Amino acid sequence: MKQKYTIIRDDKNKQLIIREFAELDKEILSLLCEETYDQKSINAAIKGSKEELIAALRTNNLYPPGIYADKIASAVKELYASKAKESVDLFFNDLELLAKESKAEAVKEQLEEDSEDLDDVLEEDFESGYEDKEQLKKMDSSLKIADDEYGDGDEDK
Repeated sequence: MKQKYTIIRDDKNKQLIIREFAELDKEILSLLCEETYDQKSINAAIKGSKEELIAALRTNNLYPPGIYADKIASAVKELYASKAKESVDLFFNDLELLAKESKAEAVKEQLEEDSEDLDDVLEEDFESGYEDKEQLKKMDSSLKIADDEYGDGDEDK
């Protein structure tokens, strides 16, 4: 489904208006919802974090998915930062959203498969001979480090 969001900054009435349209019939966008916000609350949310702005824009009637909400919030910030623009239109296609989600799901499945393989490698399945600590103490090595030489560099240079 194709969607369009029209964001209007109405300075005369000190409001922000967001209209949500959806393609219910082929090539015809129908108005689904219109939300009006007080400019003071939007300005306060803009000064906060992007999450605060998204929370301020979402209502019971207008609750876009996270990817859309993020882009809508960015458009609202740009609209209020620019005095020249009074409105902006955003277009979305759910097929693109689903494609992104399916790609993310495929990556997640691959990570889960890899983690299962890693769990098999990390299992504590040692041979019984390794459990005997005495074998480690009896290990002879031809390589020995003198305590007084450890960490000293060449002082002759």
